[in-house]
Amino acid sequence: MLRGQDVLLQTLKTEIQREMTGLSASTLPAYYLDYRVEDVRYFQAATSFGSVVQTDKERMRVLSTRVKVGDYQLDNTHPGASDMDFEGMNDSYRYEILPVDDHEAALRFLIWQATQKKYRTAAATYKAVRANPRTTRTGVPDFTREKKTSYYEASLNVELDTLRWISYLKEFSALFLKDPDIISADASLEVNINRKYFVSSEGTEIVQNMPYTYLQVNASVRSKGQLILPLSRSFFARTPEGLPTPEKVKAELEKMLAVLIRLKDAPAAEPYTGPAILDAQVAGVFFHEIFGHRVEGHRLRSDQDGQTFKAKLNENVLPATLSVVFDPTLQTQGGQHLNGYYVFDDEGVKGQRVVSVQNGVLKTFLMSRAPVSGILTSNGHGRAAPGSDVVTRQSNLIVETSKPLRMEELRKMLIKECQRQGRPYGYYFKDVVGGFTLTDRFNPNAFNIFPTEVYRIYANGRPDELVQGVDLIGTPLAMFAEIVAAGNEIGVFTGFCGAESGSVPVSAVAPALFVRRIETQKKPKTELEATLLKRPSLHLLKK
Repeated sequence: MLRGQDVLLQTLKTEIQREMTGLSASTLPAYYLDYRVEDVRYFQAATSFGSVVQTDKERMRVLSTRVKVGDYQLDNTHPGASDMDFEGMNDSYRYEILPVDDHEAALRFLIWQATQKKYRTAAATYKAVRANPRTTRTGVPDFTREKKTSYYEASLNVELDTLRWISYLKEFSALFLKDPDIISADASLEVNINRKYFVSSEGTEIVQNMPYTYLQVNASVRSKGQLILPLSRSFFARTPEGLPTPEKVKAELEKMLAVLIRLKDAPAAEPYTGPAILDAQVAGVFFHEIFGHRVEGHRLRSDQDGQTFKAKLNENVLPATLSVVFDPTLQTQGGQHLNGYYVFDDEGVKGQRVVSVQNGVLKTFLMSRAPVSGILTSNGHGRAAPGSDVVTRQSNLIVETSKPLRMEELRKMLIKECQRQGRPYGYYFKDVVGGFTLTDRFNPNAFNIFPTEVYRIYANGRPDELVQGVDLIGTPLAMFAEIVAAGNEIGVFTGFCGAESGSVPVSAVAPALFVRRIETQKKPKTELEATLLKRPSLHLLKK
């Protein structure tokens, strides 16, 4: 589709001019307006133990509207406005579902309706901001000034042989029928073609495609102690053609099955503090959770946030051998597609490579168009899920080291540190499913990472031992101080991050890390009652 033939784009441009003309003449004039539309086409299929349990194919358009009342210096988004309690503040409206058939009259009506709702709330909030004695003028604007931009991508046509992929999914989940103690085995594929529109009253108009294909396999096993132990494998690409071949996926799943079977008899881990190695993929999740969320600029505007790094610009926060970059312009790394790639963010600002930490020194924060003292422009990291309000979010997090070491060297360092601390073993965290962190001031400023494959490395040379039931916990500054060295091979963790502005696609790329001291706790106990009846024969399940 060419720009001039794009009915939705032309309608958004026409309506924003008309609406802005009217709102600018109001008693409380709007000085800014933008429309964000996510035109989503997706296919999803899921299987369990070799059988299809779900298929879904859908198309929808989600409109998010933002109205700003006041001016760039002071408007309805002033820090503290969201905490005010007054009549009219409750804004239950978040988004509008638009028609997908390009019916111009229907589109314009719903856009007009959404704009009115947002304006009423924005005007009421601005009045409260102006009247509130706690409102302070810090000299930092509430909204950055950015240059207008125009960018247009032609629409994508992604072909998918759904029957063939459903057949693959059935094969993937059926592999786990081999062991009677496997209690769940699910394989799913999601193909999402998101065409994103952004139009603002400043004259910016952006249309870009953000497709992704996500293949995930989850399975869990019943341990001898009747606990549920999960493992997962995921594969990401921009389009289905970029995924590994079915043969390669099956090979990975066979390895996963072997680990699950071993987990049944693995000893349960006890709470521990001591040295550890985080494998590359685990290190990526670790940095995303405990570092990445703490350099998202909007948190520095809130007095309710812990603001771990607010006063640490140009100070050492990591070892001098480590640097941290956020780069939404990267499409691949190490031969793998990255999920945090985009051309423009959700405020129409071009995505930029941001060197947050250089040789251990904190240099800057990720920024949206909500500025902070000393950083008055966006670096293209304003992001949101469809229907959510934009805040600063991560993109592709890249951890770099100037002194890479082989895994054998990291293991020697770990064993030596175990001996120094008098520990019989250290931990090797090989795989992880995710994690979370708390950054506010009302809870412990801590993190929790959820490893799924963990080994003890013994100082006396005893073979590595797989264990079950470990969570990696801690506080960020204490943990950063214990990082000693990094590996020479990277791992890529690709997924979706949930925070204030919903779930956004992200990736984390990092080398393995040797940490002098970590802390673990036992996983929450999830028990499964012993079976009352004998499981059906495997040959029946395979039919």
